[in-house]
Amino acid sequence: MKIVQPVQAPKPLGPYNHAVISGNLVFCAGQIPLDPLTGQVVAGGIEEQTLRVFENIKLVLADAGSSLSRVVKVTVFLKDLNDFAGMNKVYSQYIPSNFPARSTLQVARIPKDVLVEIEVVAEV
Repeated sequence: MKIVQPVQAPKPLGPYNHAVISGNLVFCAGQIPLDPLTGQVVAGGIEEQTLRVFENIKLVLADAGSSLSRVVKVTVFLKDLNDFAGMNKVYSQYIPSNFPARSTLQVARIPKDVLVEIEVVAEV
């Protein structure tokens, strides 16, 4: 197992790594909409927060030697399932084709009370 801990990504909120590589897969921890420079939650609604989450995921995947085009599984956690369309609008800009498997769940609470958290598994 290889640890992925990019210095340009927001610091983890707890005792975990941004990602680990096992075999030819990179397992990325859930990313929330934290600005990597300030460590603060980005302002705005679901679209702005989803945008920041995907930018953070891109940083982690790049450090692992992968990219969004190599994602095979996505799990989306939403604070409110009514934000599904707004999240999907941004999601489709980052993953426009060759869609990976995906699960989307409404959850009771996400760290820092953000609107969205996304985790991915990708090939390296």
